[in-house]
Amino acid sequence: MKKKEKRKISTTRWIATGFLIVILLGTFLLMLPSSSASGKSTGFIDALFTATTSVCVTGLTTVVTATHWSLFGKVVILILIQLGGLGVVCCMVAVLMLLRVKINMREKVMIQESYGLDSMRKITGIIPNVIKGTIIVELTGAIFYSFRFIPQYGFLRGVWYSVFHSISAFCNAGIDILGDNSLMDYSGDVLVNFTTMFLIIAGGIGFIVWWDVFSAIKKARKIGKFRGQIFCKLTLHSKIAISTTIFLIVSGSVLIFIFEYNNPDTIGNFGLLKKIIASLFQSVTTRTAGFAGVSQDGFRLYTYVVILVLMIIGGSPMGTAGGLKTTTVAMMFICVGSVIRGKKDVEVYNRRISSENIRTGLTVIVLGIAMLLAGIIGLSITDGFSGIATAYECTSAIATVGLSTGITPLLSIGGKLIIIIMMFIGRIGPITIAMAIGGKKGNNNDTRKLAEKKIIVG
Repeated sequence: MKKKEKRKISTTRWIATGFLIVILLGTFLLMLPSSSASGKSTGFIDALFTATTSVCVTGLTTVVTATHWSLFGKVVILILIQLGGLGVVCCMVAVLMLLRVKINMREKVMIQESYGLDSMRKITGIIPNVIKGTIIVELTGAIFYSFRFIPQYGFLRGVWYSVFHSISAFCNAGIDILGDNSLMDYSGDVLVNFTTMFLIIAGGIGFIVWWDVFSAIKKARKIGKFRGQIFCKLTLHSKIAISTTIFLIVSGSVLIFIFEYNNPDTIGNFGLLKKIIASLFQSVTTRTAGFAGVSQDGFRLYTYVVILVLMIIGGSPMGTAGGLKTTTVAMMFICVGSVIRGKKDVEVYNRRISSENIRTGLTVIVLGIAMLLAGIIGLSITDGFSGIATAYECTSAIATVGLSTGITPLLSIGGKLIIIIMMFIGRIGPITIAMAIGGKKGNNNDTRKLAEKKIIVG
């Protein structure tokens, strides 16, 4: 029993160490004179910050990516984004498979725990499917981007821009090479906005949901009842992830549209269609993507509250997004609803959610909020920015969003280090928390059952 538990912990530590190694390697490469456009070596802190934001697919930057880095530096950043989006485990196993090295039990355990799988059946087939799916989606996004970027920037530069932003959007990194305005110059562009939103949602919904949807489609086709049967055949996880994602995108868009309709600092001067697109894009990009369609320092206070909530929730598990995750938050609200209605069990879609899942979800939320508050307090001490700007920056970092009110380049060394730590925690946090603390039911030799007592709650 102890041996198995030790292996589980070491696996979690290996994943965290893997991310750290990639970050440090990226830092070294970005510090090379050839990585900067000026030909001068970039300072350690800025290189470390850029490497961390790339691997952790966050998008916060202390320097302008488009102008500070050379082509070599941008290629390094793109590789780090792709590695961070797919995950260390996925990339490691993919390399082993290319080298025709047999996947041992340790690698299989890491795959199982990284993707939250219940069994090891056909586990080696998961990685090729993830790689293939990623390539197809990113290639599709690059093709759509090319219809806008090639006419604007020429063939070679247009193709490069298309590939870079497709990978960045799918991995929910939010890093662009267009300049210091992100996608603000394309705020009314239907092609660029909807391509970006498609990539963000595809990456953030989670690889598990992909497979489940494709499997449901195949089953529906076999029985000849395609319409109305796909959703019913999905797993409980996929149903909650999809429904919560749709709800958050729609509700966020509506609230942002209403709150910012007459705000000249954001969407107030846009036409009706442009306002709708900008509101929808802002709602989607807050789901840990980080591309900015409008200036982030002009929102009204109540809009900031909506955006902060969306950022904290983030995307879905086993994807490229960060945050507390849609399924975790939805499960907690379902639990609250069950308590209010006086139900003993937590039920949704005619299924009962296990108490183990509820304990894990509660732990993730409590620890996530605790780390966020610690970061806000720390950044308030090191840097003297407003409360909203500080909360926005810290939430964006730990949820791996990448949106900022513009204070990131102005951070002190201490502030940059705090944000670096928060980005790292935000990227590996769901893994370390869910696996190390309560991801699976542990074996317990203690057969004691203590007497049950109640405490006064509320």
